[in-house]
Amino acid sequence: MTAASSTAVRRGKFPTGHYLRIAGGVIACAFFLFPVFWMVLTSFKMPRDIFTTPPTLFFTPTIETYTSYIWHADVPRRMLNTVIVACGAGLLSIVAGSMAGYALARVKLRGAATIGALILLSRGVPPIALAVPMFLVARRLGIADQHITLILAYCTFLIPYVMWLMRSFFKSLPPELEESAMLDGCTRFGAFVRIIVPISMPGLLSTLIFSIILAWEELLFALVLTNRFATTIPVAIAGIAGDSVNGANWGALTAVGTLTVIPVVIFALLVQKWLIKGLADGATKG
Repeated sequence: MTAASSTAVRRGKFPTGHYLRIAGGVIACAFFLFPVFWMVLTSFKMPRDIFTTPPTLFFTPTIETYTSYIWHADVPRRMLNTVIVACGAGLLSIVAGSMAGYALARVKLRGAATIGALILLSRGVPPIALAVPMFLVARRLGIADQHITLILAYCTFLIPYVMWLMRSFFKSLPPELEESAMLDGCTRFGAFVRIIVPISMPGLLSTLIFSIILAWEELLFALVLTNRFATTIPVAIAGIAGDSVNGANWGALTAVGTLTVIPVVIFALLVQKWLIKGLADGATKG
């Protein structure tokens, strides 16, 4: 087969493969997004429409569930608590985790790899094994059901995540950057703040975004450590699921679930540029 014929074959096969990849992507997106679509659709149904057999796509929409449960479940206050706790835990974790990751990546410590592995393995500890002692300590200190308690609790699983991601990112940067800055009179910490942090900003932002999303959806710590004042939106969803005696109130669950997903989707759309840039830089440097 000549070069011209092989080129023609490749050109002829390209559109088919291209369309197959597009079709595969559409099918995968439809598969993973269908539960979200069905949740939003169900939130606008009357109870009789929810339990219709077979399920119907055509019905008279209503917002009765939203208007009745948005105040019954105290959604606005719990949503504000979730924003405060998720953003606070994300910011605190990115500061502590990035410095820990930089130390493990640059500072020559005996047993640094072991220390990093132990910190990462701490994520394997069952959360309930930490939540109960945390509750006892918080109650003894008089800070139970407070935002700061939940923020510190979330940091226990966010900091190892941030540290490990940023350690890999920092190791990909040439050490000559800090060395040149220290030759000009910077300390190690000054070189980190003035040189490494600006260069690593895409990675820091993408890690911060993932940390906020992880904190947003966390339930166990919020369920154990809060009672009323600092309860978050996942606790509201769990409360609705446990209120019904004759079965789950699917209308209320889907309505509050939709209200919970909307801020995350808006947040992801607003920060997608930095998220994609951080992921692309991490893939390139890694």
